[in-house]
Amino acid sequence: MNENKLKHLEFIQNIITRMNQNSFLIKGWTAAITSALFALASKDTDVRYALLAYIAIPTFWVLDGFYISTERKFRDLYSDVAKKVPSEIDFQMNISAYHKGDRTWLRGIFSKTLSPFYCVLVGITLIVMFAIGGHCG
Repeated sequence: MNENKLKHLEFIQNIITRMNQNSFLIKGWTAAITSALFALASKDTDVRYALLAYIAIPTFWVLDGFYISTERKFRDLYSDVAKKVPSEIDFQMNISAYHKGDRTWLRGIFSKTLSPFYCVLVGITLIVMFAIGGHCG
C-alpha cells in the first residue's frame, strides 16, 4: 500500500478517535453534573436543582450528537479513501459530501448509541424530582 494512502488514512483515523473520545467525555461530564445537581437537590430538599438537569442533559445530548454525526462522516471518508488508488490520494479532509441519511446531526442525537443513555438520565431526573419534593416550589 502506498505511503501517502496510509498517512491519509491515519489522519482520518486520528479524527475518528478524537470524536469518539469527545463523545465519551461528554457522557462523563453529563453524568457528573447531573449527579452533582441531584446531590444539591437532596441536600437542600429543593427540586429546582434537579430541574437544572433538564438544561444540562439536552445541551450535552445535542453536543454528543454532533460528535457522533461527525465521526460517522469521517468513517465514510475513511472508507472512500481506502478504496482509492495511490494516484488519487489528495489528503482531502472535506466531509461535506457525507451529509446524508444517518450522518445528519439530528440523526446523531437520536442514534441508538445516544438515546438510551440520555433517556435514562431524563427518567432518573424525573424520579429524583418526585422523590425529593414531587413538585416545584
